[in-house]
Amino acid sequence: MDPVTVYIHPTCSKSRAALSLLDSRGTAYLAVDYLQTPPDAASLDRILDMLEGDPAQLVRTDDPRFAGLGLGPGDVADRQAVITVLVAHPDLMQRPVVVRDGRAVVARPPELLFDLFDGATVPD
Repeated sequence: MDPVTVYIHPTCSKSRAALSLLDSRGTAYLAVDYLQTPPDAASLDRILDMLEGDPAQLVRTDDPRFAGLGLGPGDVADRQAVITVLVAHPDLMQRPVVVRDGRAVVARPPELLFDLFDGATVPD
């Protein structure tokens, strides 16, 4: 089993909540502050391989900075566009992103991380 990796922004409440949920179940993880260590294009490509659904979910399109940079839905319309935007603007990466055993989820809300743990539920 691969270790759990969590891409976080330390001041983000959802990131902190995801780490707290993992701590509560005793799950070991590697927390990666993606602003200090931004994923490169190859890493983003691997994350997108593991995410189900639209690649644009990896981008904070609702962040005022997204529009402030002159970006719109067409700028994240496909996988390569998402990678291009996030390499240029890593601060627009959605968070937290939890990776486990070849699968990934944008944990918003944080409880979505339990989708990576077969049959797991939120601890009491």
